Amino acid sequence: MTPRLDLIGIVSDDIPASLAFYRRLGLDIPEGAESEPHVETTLPSGLRLAWDDAKVFGDGASGGDRPTARRIVLSFLCDSPADVDAQYADLVRAGYTGEKEPWDAFWGQRYAVVLDPDGNGIDLFAWLETGQAGS
Repeated sequence: MTPRLDLIGIVSDDIPASLAFYRRLGLDIPEGAESEPHVETTLPSGLRLAWDDAKVFGDGASGGDRPTARRIVLSFLCDSPADVDAQYADLVRAGYTGEKEPWDAFWGQRYAVVLDPDGNGIDLFAWLETGQAGS
């Protein structure tokens, strides 16, 4: 099946300030989320919007430096963890740059990152357990 755009992510240097800004724009963001390194809300359309702390995001499960240019993230939901692996391999075989090979992230997803032709990170993910949000 074709991956589906499921989440737009914002890498933030100051999650509390960012959440306050988006709350002023009317987004329903869980109270108390300011202390979390990863925050999500589901928009009325079903699309998810997420914030990741810049200090944590670059470290991730597979290592790496803090991002400098990658501030907005497009994340595509795949059918299964195996589909993440297959989609990643297909894109790399097609000549696109793999930034992070598939790994099982601490937040409960199989995750991988491929760069688009402009160098933007495109995330591929699937929930590791059935019954999770988006599965």
